[in-house]
Amino acid sequence: MAVSELYTKYARVWIPDPEEVWKSAELLKDYKQGDKVIQLRLEEGKELEYCLDPKTKELPPLRNPDILVGENDLTALSYLHEPAVLHNLKVRFIDSKLIYTYCGIVLVAINPYEQLPIYGEDIINAYSGQNMGDMDPHIFAVAEEAYKQMARDERNQSIIVSGESGAGKTVSAKYAMRYFATVSGSASEANVEEKVLASNPIMESIGNAKTTRNDNSSRFGKYIEIGFDKRYRIIGANMRTYLLEKSRVVFQAEEERNYHIFYQLCASAALPEFKTLRLGNANYFHYTKQGGSPVIDGIDDAKEMVHTRQACTLLGINDSYQMGIFRILAGILHLGNVGFTSRDADSCTIPHKHEPLTIFCDLMGVEYQEMCHWLCHRKLATAAETYIKPISKLQAINARDALCKHIYAKLFNWIVDHVNKALHSAIKQHSFIGVLDIYGFETFEINSFEQFCINYANEKLQQQFNMHVFKLEQEEYMKEQIPWTLIDFYDNQPCINLIEAKLGILDLLDEECKMPKGSDDSWAQKLYNTHLKKCALFEKPRMSNKAFIIQHFADKVEYQCEGFLEKNKDTVYEEQIKVLKSSKFKMLSELFQDEEKALSPTSATPSGRTLLSRTAVKPAKAKPGQASKEHKKTVGHQFRNSLHLLMETLNATTPHYVRCIKPNDFKFPFTFDEKRAVQQLRACGVLETIRISAAGFPSRWTYQEFFSRYRVLMKQKDVLSDRKQTCKNLLEKLILNKDKYQFGKTKIFFRAGQVAYLEKIRADKLRVACIRIQKTIRGWLMRKKYLRMRKAAIAIQRYVRGYQARCYAKFLRRTRAAIIIQKFQRMYVVRKRYHLMRAATIVLQSLLRGYIARNKYQRMLREHKAIIIQKHVRGWLARVCYHRSLKAIVYLQCCYRRMMAKRELKKLKIEARSVERYKKLNIGMENKIMQLQRKVDEQNKDYKSLLEKLTNLETTYNTETEKLRNDVERLRMSEEEAKNATNRVNTLQEEITKLRKELHQTQSEKKTIEEWADKYKQETEQLVSELKEQNTLLKKEKEELNRRIHDQAKEMTETMEKKLVEETKQLELDLNDERLRYQNLLNEFSRLEERYEDLKDEVNLMVSIPKPGHKRTDSTHSSNESEYTFSSEITETEDLPLRMEEPSEKKAPLDMSLFLKLQKRVTELEQEKQSLQDELDRKEEQALRTKTREEEEERPPMRGAELEYESLKRQELESENKKLKNELNELQKALLEKSSPEVTAPGAPAYRVLLDQLTSVSEELEVRKEEVLILRSQLVSQKEAIQPKNTMTDSTILLEDVQKMKDKGEIAQAYIGLKETNRQSLQDYHMLNEDGELWLVYEGLKQTNRLLESQLQSQKKSHDNELEALRGEIQSLKEENNRQQQLLAQNLQLPPEARIEASLQHEITRLTNENLDLMEQLEKQDKTVRKLKKQLKVFAKKIGELEVGQMENISPGQIIDEPIRPVNIPRKEKDFQGMLEYKKDDEPKLVKNLILDLKPRGVAVNLIPGLPAYILFMCVRHADYLNDDQKVRSLLTSTINGIKKVLKKRGDDFETVSFWLSNTCRFLHCLKQYSGEEGFMKHNTPRQNEHCLTNFDLAEYRQVLSDLAIQIYQQLVRVLENILQPMIVSGMLEHETIQGVSGVKPPGLRKRTSSIADEGTYTLDSIIRQLNTFHYVMCQHGMDPELIKQVVKQTFYITGAVTLNNLLLRKDMCSWSKGMQIRYNVSQLEEWLRDKNLMNSGAKETLEPLIQAAQLLQVKKKTDEDAEAICSMCNALTTAQIVKVLNLYTPVNEFEERVSISFIRTIQMRLRDRKDSPQLLMDAKHIFPVTFPFNPSSLALETIQIPASLGLAFISRV
Repeated sequence: MAVSELYTKYARVWIPDPEEVWKSAELLKDYKQGDKVIQLRLEEGKELEYCLDPKTKELPPLRNPDILVGENDLTALSYLHEPAVLHNLKVRFIDSKLIYTYCGIVLVAINPYEQLPIYGEDIINAYSGQNMGDMDPHIFAVAEEAYKQMARDERNQSIIVSGESGAGKTVSAKYAMRYFATVSGSASEANVEEKVLASNPIMESIGNAKTTRNDNSSRFGKYIEIGFDKRYRIIGANMRTYLLEKSRVVFQAEEERNYHIFYQLCASAALPEFKTLRLGNANYFHYTKQGGSPVIDGIDDAKEMVHTRQACTLLGINDSYQMGIFRILAGILHLGNVGFTSRDADSCTIPHKHEPLTIFCDLMGVEYQEMCHWLCHRKLATAAETYIKPISKLQAINARDALCKHIYAKLFNWIVDHVNKALHSAIKQHSFIGVLDIYGFETFEINSFEQFCINYANEKLQQQFNMHVFKLEQEEYMKEQIPWTLIDFYDNQPCINLIEAKLGILDLLDEECKMPKGSDDSWAQKLYNTHLKKCALFEKPRMSNKAFIIQHFADKVEYQCEGFLEKNKDTVYEEQIKVLKSSKFKMLSELFQDEEKALSPTSATPSGRTLLSRTAVKPAKAKPGQASKEHKKTVGHQFRNSLHLLMETLNATTPHYVRCIKPNDFKFPFTFDEKRAVQQLRACGVLETIRISAAGFPSRWTYQEFFSRYRVLMKQKDVLSDRKQTCKNLLEKLILNKDKYQFGKTKIFFRAGQVAYLEKIRADKLRVACIRIQKTIRGWLMRKKYLRMRKAAIAIQRYVRGYQARCYAKFLRRTRAAIIIQKFQRMYVVRKRYHLMRAATIVLQSLLRGYIARNKYQRMLREHKAIIIQKHVRGWLARVCYHRSLKAIVYLQCCYRRMMAKRELKKLKIEARSVERYKKLNIGMENKIMQLQRKVDEQNKDYKSLLEKLTNLETTYNTETEKLRNDVERLRMSEEEAKNATNRVNTLQEEITKLRKELHQTQSEKKTIEEWADKYKQETEQLVSELKEQNTLLKKEKEELNRRIHDQAKEMTETMEKKLVEETKQLELDLNDERLRYQNLLNEFSRLEERYEDLKDEVNLMVSIPKPGHKRTDSTHSSNESEYTFSSEITETEDLPLRMEEPSEKKAPLDMSLFLKLQKRVTELEQEKQSLQDELDRKEEQALRTKTREEEEERPPMRGAELEYESLKRQELESENKKLKNELNELQKALLEKSSPEVTAPGAPAYRVLLDQLTSVSEELEVRKEEVLILRSQLVSQKEAIQPKNTMTDSTILLEDVQKMKDKGEIAQAYIGLKETNRQSLQDYHMLNEDGELWLVYEGLKQTNRLLESQLQSQKKSHDNELEALRGEIQSLKEENNRQQQLLAQNLQLPPEARIEASLQHEITRLTNENLDLMEQLEKQDKTVRKLKKQLKVFAKKIGELEVGQMENISPGQIIDEPIRPVNIPRKEKDFQGMLEYKKDDEPKLVKNLILDLKPRGVAVNLIPGLPAYILFMCVRHADYLNDDQKVRSLLTSTINGIKKVLKKRGDDFETVSFWLSNTCRFLHCLKQYSGEEGFMKHNTPRQNEHCLTNFDLAEYRQVLSDLAIQIYQQLVRVLENILQPMIVSGMLEHETIQGVSGVKPPGLRKRTSSIADEGTYTLDSIIRQLNTFHYVMCQHGMDPELIKQVVKQTFYITGAVTLNNLLLRKDMCSWSKGMQIRYNVSQLEEWLRDKNLMNSGAKETLEPLIQAAQLLQVKKKTDEDAEAICSMCNALTTAQIVKVLNLYTPVNEFEERVSISFIRTIQMRLRDRKDSPQLLMDAKHIFPVTFPFNPSSLALETIQIPASLGLAFISRV
């Protein structure tokens, strides 16, 4: 098909644009041959006519389909041209934030001007070992490809990084070197990779400067060779430098700076060591202030100086050399400030004692007069004589600047030389990877000699690049056996010849430099005469005779001839150099001691490599011949030689290209300037690569990929079994012109545009299919709608007919109902009459039967009560007898226990004085963490018991208070009775006295009293009603207060519960972190131990030493030693240089002091516990004292005689009560204020309840006082008002009225009212208190108030004590935390090895500190256990005697009557005890047969799981039975060492590691199960409990075995990871589990792994089969189910993490269809978990990030609602991961849409408050902390048989 046929309506094309370079447009009608104009519509909607070139008739370039935009590889584009490349780069850079793109073999890197999180260790690990096309483009992918090709092809590699200044060349080269340093490591302990990276800050400080385009621009080129040994580990490096920009030392343009090192020196001038340099601010020096920009934003030069000095130290440049370097640099600055004064036109002078020159001479160690003289004069030599000539001021300034440039260049070369010495390795180099960081093509407004050299170098590199690309294309065609036709490509050899050939530009320049009167003008004329009009690439500017133009491969460049000769000569006066050579400053003289060596570009450095220096100077005349020879070596000549050497090196290596692009000139982040980008793309050769590819067959598909993509274009009959023939048949039908494609061996090659044509056909076919599907679906929807309407009509008809039928049925029902109502009414009348008669009869019967039943019940009740009385009397007699016996037994026990305790105390005192006891106590303290947990639990239990006692105490107090209230009530009743009696007597006396008076007054008084009584009654009734109302209000307030109290208590309870849950979660997280840290330490220790063993083996192999002797380890040594060195100790001659831990004797003093300190702490804790117990006892005693006082208060107090005294007491009572009430309120207020900030503090609710109780008691006492006073007042008023004859009656009525006032509030209100109306005289009070009642009440109230006050004080004191104790505990925890942080900070400052050693030492000390606290508690518990065991034995003996006695009571007849059962006698041959006996000499044989030579597969298939563990434990049991500690220790040590040896030998075999993990855990469980500890024995059978260890506590070895199991588990995880790693990406991501869902996009030159399952490709089934294998092996080995769950969880985490990491780094995998594939694969893994009953293992949760990433690929991504749904759904993904997936999302088909930038911004805004890690990738190397839950075995040891296949005939069952 012709390309012109693709220009149809709606086709999109690119047209040139002056602003945007290229603009997109759409055709409005089809193009026909011969059309001169094309109708177009731009994207903004504007229509235009595009005129074609009448000569070329060239059509505008076509635009690629949208699905191809944003491709990783530009060569994957169907249309390969400049606008397509530019648009693809812009879309990736702006929309997807991707800075790397492949262009064939070139990596295009665009500088983002922003720090991106894509260079971390996790990214390096993700790219390590991956194919280049499988991952997204990255500098790490290029570095990995170079590293892989070096190892695979054994050929040296080169990475060529080029680009403009500011494009990011240096950073790219730095990241490449960091990748090599991280991936390869170093072959020695000299940290070569750190030194290679440390060379960067040094070279940047002396070779980089700020320019207008870049803040850190490299002003020199460098080629770094990184050397590798045969194992491809870094052994050294070497650096070559090119064309240092020396002119920058003396001149800087506006907004630019000198080299960084000068500003770093000026910023550090205040340091003491720099005082002698006499530096100042950068603006003071002429050489640092010319640019006017001495500071770079965001850069601290003082800090950078620190980094530079650290790097120098690391590279072996000591402090004296560093100070020498700084002296020379400071001298250059001071020399630049030297000023000259003109004497005349031809001479000048320097002022007398010029300060800058004086400082320079002092620093350089030269004579002031000589330097001053030769700065103003020069020596001229002729054939006859030599004479001195003064020079002008301008010449002097130029000579000064030339001298400074020369010194700096010498110093630069000296530093490079020393860096190379530091990076040089004595090990032979096997291969190397070179990193070339060189300047890109440059063109400025004024171009001089530097730009000429730079562009010359780029011409050479471009030629090499073109040849390499051409060669690769040719190799690809020949490999696929495609006819090779010569592709025309741009050859820049003519341009190179113009520059370097004979009579070329450089040749003519050197010739002009030799001429005595040569000048730039004469050289320009020679150029015009030689090349103008003879060479097409050379031109002359129209308006200038001092410039020339060269047509380079990238662009035309105009060079100004001015300065070419001077820069090429680089002249320095010989006399000035001589002055510097005679310096007393040793380092300065070193710089100039060998001029020839410094000048020669081919001279060898001490490292044996060629140092390519470009700095050429005119040296001092040592020999006439030498001087003339050196004069010939100009800068251009040297540069040409060094460039030829560089090209030879690059041609001898495999090159890899990185082209850095600068997106804009303003350093704006992620801003793309199309004009600048196109310029650089043309200059760096990217477009040339595209052009070469487009000239041939740029699009290449494998047959399988082509078939998968275009299967939709075939019919079923066209699909053959041979994929190749199927593809051929299809292409012959679709593309008639056979020149447009070629069939290779494995691929189909297409011309440019053919893939787009195929995509168009495919899209048309899919569009037709879509229309057909839409048609069918719409028809189905309409049919469904019709059927729904028809169904609705039928339903309406049905309901109408039903309604009519229901109406008729209703009529029939009503008629029938009327009849039924009549029937039931008549029946009701008759039934009512019957029920009346029946009810009367039943009442009579019930009364009679009830009377009979009550009589019977009374009789039964009397009998029952008699029986109860008899029962209690007999029980009392029996209890008296029992208590008497019990008291005697207890007394005997006390005597006996006291005697035993005294003996034990004496024994403990003797042991406490023994030093050996302390040593034993120190054994293995770090292995008792479980006991620490036990102690914490016990302390919690004690605390809970104390709280319960306090609650009981409060309950007791409430009971006593209630009792006190009842007693007061009883006293009040008795008091009222006494008052009534007294009133009666008084009334009778008054009546007798008044009867003697006149009788006629009685009637009138009676009438008056009756009137007053009526009035009083009315007032009383009114007062009672008011009191009732107030009582109701008070009750409501009381209920409201109770409700508030209840709510507050509920809220406090919820708060405490919530806080408890949070603290529990935090503690669990802290525990997991601690466990993970401990297991990481174990892993690191295991690695160090293996390394130690390897080093020891290497030493034994290298040095011939007789077999070292062995010495026996002392039995008192801790078993910690066996944790680290399980074998017997090596003799000192071998162990001295490699010893890993100090002997325990050296630690004895430290452990002793530590133990004493911790013992003191234990004593303090016990004292604190005792004080809490005493406090509780004190509270109980207070409660008893309160009860006693209340009983004493019931006794009648002494009554006073005088009425005046009683009146004063009453007044005192009132004042005392008010005072106590105020004090109580103040105390209550103070307590509330004190407790309010700490509502949730321990004990606060209890104290609040106590306060409420105190308040209620005080109110109760106040009410009682007021009741007494009310009664007294009413009695007085009664006496005054009532007449003698009816006083008794009325007083009784009034008393009854008062007694009716039940509520306390009513009585109080009545008292207040009467108090206001009835003020009484002193006599009345005397009469009220005649019996001393007020004194009694007063004393009672005082005692009660004192009691309450004392209780309140004691409670307050107890609260303060507890608060102080808690504060002390918090303070101690803070101190411990601070100490831990200080230790951590100190460890972080140490080097890695010392840090590990320090952390291990600190961990051991910490464990010792924690476990020593429990020693005394453990001893107490042991004593208690021993005592209980003795008691148990005594009771068992008594029970046995009782059973014997019962057996004797059985009659012989009963025994005879029992049936005799048959007994299997052979089974009683021998009662085995579950032990295995072996000789000490057979121990190595046991370990060899049972561990070292055992084959796991045979054992797992034929024998019981865990058999080796059972056998080993039975051997340990026998050694324990013999009480042989040496045998136990030796066996356990040999076992652990044997397991380690097996794992070291076969550590990469999953079965072996799984087998020994299972057996190690079983051995550990056996040690726990049979340890004799109660916590492990509760699941045992009685027989198993008999098999417990009796003599040794092996808790320390349990910890050692636990650590060993952790190491085995980590090794098992590594084996799992190594096996699964190659399968995960292929099976989970690349393989199409659901065939046909994922569409294959056109591949580029970087081939990615095919998603079609080939024979060697891993699929999801491969992963599941492997998981089945893992699970089967672990189950077969008898691994604990909980441990299997942990292994599966770790396996699924690795699978999910690796899959997600690859997804985040692969743009081609981020599509909707791939999300469906991932979700299906995850569902298959979940199904596997369900089949294996592992859904509760936590494995599914580890896949949650991957599941959410897959869902993110499939959900809608358009509206704000979609953004909200994504934010809530993806809670397991970090913000960086979500944004990365959205940026990478790529449509596979045209029907999908890309994610808009605005939507991504919306997501970022919504997630900005989320606190998550900024890390992009998951840590695939993370290992969850493992636990080994106790899993006892039900297998009886005595039943275990030893198979003969194990070869253990030398052991016997016991």
